[in-house]
Amino acid sequence: MPGRSEKTVPLAVKIVVSGGLGVGKTTFIGAVSEIEPLDTEAAITQVSVGVDSLEGVETKTRTTVALDFGRITLDPAIALYLFGTPGQGRFSFLWDDLVEGALGTVVLADTRRLEECFPAVDYFEAQEAPFVLAVNRFDGAERCGLDEVRGVLGLDPDVPVLECDARERGSVRDVLGVLMDRVIGVRGSSGARASSGVR
Repeated sequence: MPGRSEKTVPLAVKIVVSGGLGVGKTTFIGAVSEIEPLDTEAAITQVSVGVDSLEGVETKTRTTVALDFGRITLDPAIALYLFGTPGQGRFSFLWDDLVEGALGTVVLADTRRLEECFPAVDYFEAQEAPFVLAVNRFDGAERCGLDEVRGVLGLDPDVPVLECDARERGSVRDVLGVLMDRVIGVRGSSGARASSGVR
């Protein structure tokens, strides 16, 4: 039709970025977002003393209290809308709403505080949602092998575990690419089982 735009409208895909307090979720989304990222960071106050553990991240002064949001177009056909969860356990009631409709999740890990990953890993395993575990390499942090991280967190062999630098756009894109491969693989195998009658 004359005058009609041939521009492709990308498929919108919702992705969640999760993990513990101070693991780098806001930085991860901000590094890759092609729009001005939305964050709901607030100053850490006395209210969190004795409630939110800052062990290992004592210099942290701000934290997400609701969500982070950004967008990246991976290619002309796919736009990822990134939703970051708050890391504190007291805000976990927000997770169900943030995760609704998401196709996959990046769980960020900090080797200084691997135990902070357990709530997110347990949550997404219970949801049977495809996720990848990305070890955010902080300057000066102890370097653990990826197999060691997998063992400590008790991850299934099919869950991808990889390193990343949440400050680097290319590194974040690589993580999102691995997640999309995982999402496509899981959804493809589920469809194959359904069509063959396997449950």
